[in-house]
Amino acid sequence: MVFGFFKKAKLQIVAPVNGEIVPLEDVPDPVFSQKMMGEGVAMVPEGGNIYAPVNGTIILIAATKHAVGIRADDGTEILIHVGLETVALNGTGFSLAVKEGEKISVGQLLMEVDWDYIKIHAKSIVTPIVITNSQQTAKQYNLSNEKKAVQGQTIIISAS
Repeated sequence: MVFGFFKKAKLQIVAPVNGEIVPLEDVPDPVFSQKMMGEGVAMVPEGGNIYAPVNGTIILIAATKHAVGIRADDGTEILIHVGLETVALNGTGFSLAVKEGEKISVGQLLMEVDWDYIKIHAKSIVTPIVITNSQQTAKQYNLSNEKKAVQGQTIIISAS
């Protein structure tokens, strides 16, 4: 199909973990709920680890291992912030499987998470997935209406 070749591909961001999808506005942290960092959604994980939601490159790993930044192949920058106030854990509860500069593929393991430890020692396990450069692009972001997500299968955000 020749005409399809010229159609701009749509970025699809899949769930990085199994769990409940919640609007970013409902995250009990104003930096996320007021979208200061950008557009996105949050998830309440139901266990499991964090996997790549897109093909791209790791551009940031927080020193305290609680957050990973990804630049998707189309230039969209995505931050996965595991839990709230997890920076105070100083890396305990997180085991990284990637490093900055590494090329990644959808479904690739990014980090192992000890959810039981985080539930006890952090404010919340709510995990925002934010497009940090959403204000700098002309892309339209469509957020999922789904309530539950399956890691690697459920599209939580699409961009066009």
